[in-house]
Amino acid sequence: MTDKMILLVEDNRDDEALTLRALRKNRITNEVVVVRDGAEALEYLFGTGRYEGRDTTVMPDLILLDLKLPKVDGLEVLRRLRADQGTRSLPVVILTSSTEEQDVLKGYGLGANSYIRKPVDFDEFTEAARQLGVYWLVLNQGPPKQRGP
Repeated sequence: MTDKMILLVEDNRDDEALTLRALRKNRITNEVVVVRDGAEALEYLFGTGRYEGRDTTVMPDLILLDLKLPKVDGLEVLRRLRADQGTRSLPVVILTSSTEEQDVLKGYGLGANSYIRKPVDFDEFTEAARQLGVYWLVLNQGPPKQRGP
């Protein structure tokens, strides 16, 4: 499970460290690019701002997206991804601590592929990361690679 890249959009450094640790514990050694707010995620994906000139033909195979982000929230990031032909089909898993039913409904309504609440217990979180890795990086047949935006 090493040739596919993951984009982790997470502003909480503790949750970031927990996610990376859980992935490593499950031997998911894929490259993980971390961005810490919604604006940075959009800059990365569209090759703008601090990522101007980034090769946008190289896109993540999986986006793990928190909802409660500074600058641009996760739902708006998802809205913009789904509105663009070049990013519309990227797999997006909302990985959040939000328990609000409205967030679940909005997330799926905007085209999220999955919605996972972050478990508080590390063992549960590690198991969730294992299942994410197996499904999205091994079993799932993703869309054909397209040129980025």
